[in-house]
Amino acid sequence: MNPGNIKLKTLEMTFEGEEEFRGDANQIRGFFASKFNEYDLLHNHNTDRFYYRYPLVQYKVLDRTPLVVGVNEGAEILKGLFDKFDTVTLPHEDFEITERSLRLKKQDFGLTKSIYFYEFLTPWMALNKENEEKFLETKNPEEQKEMLRRTLAGNLLSMSKTFGYTVPDTIKCDVDVELRRSKYKNMDFTSFTGGFIANFLIPDFMGIGKGVAKGFGTVRKIRGYNCQKSSDFLKSTVWNANTLSRN
Repeated sequence: MNPGNIKLKTLEMTFEGEEEFRGDANQIRGFFASKFNEYDLLHNHNTDRFYYRYPLVQYKVLDRTPLVVGVNEGAEILKGLFDKFDTVTLPHEDFEITERSLRLKKQDFGLTKSIYFYEFLTPWMALNKENEEKFLETKNPEEQKEMLRRTLAGNLLSMSKTFGYTVPDTIKCDVDVELRRSKYKNMDFTSFTGGFIANFLIPDFMGIGKGVAKGFGTVRKIRGYNCQKSSDFLKSTVWNANTLSRN
């Protein structure tokens, strides 16, 4: 573990059936929220209130395979529910589970001295509507990229706050992404595919940005790159909690 990092407990739950899974991440979330409504971490609601926090349970579909990720308290809840259902109820059909798996890990999270490459397995919803307008109005590609670097660093700081982790130094990052459109809450949003580099450790399959609970922004570390050489490509822009709070 790098000095100054913390350990996160993560759980990866997958399930398969004889038929191909035809649902989406939001439908999996709806199933868990309905069947196990007493656990507010599964849906981020509590009676008439909605919690704005980094989701500790995240629902994804990767290569047509359902994946539910739990972090810390979320991992403990999912571990207890692992064998409590045999069918996933979807809007138009029931998905019968024939095989399931569970992986529990303790993984490093936080700032490092090395640079790591990450790929987005699902689109990154980086911008809210206000920032999206500014981004699209900006015609200078470097200014757009700078906005995304700043947003990425903000995402990492927001995650850190949820886990009680104080980032001890500056976050250095750069992005290599392409613009696309995604549907979120029945609205079209600008999203991004591609990847990024950062001096920050993030466990595989955790999400960053908006819509994380519904599968957006899922990241995975790209193995095999020379992290020392990668620093040559890192932009000089760095962000920390103080600079972000002043803007």
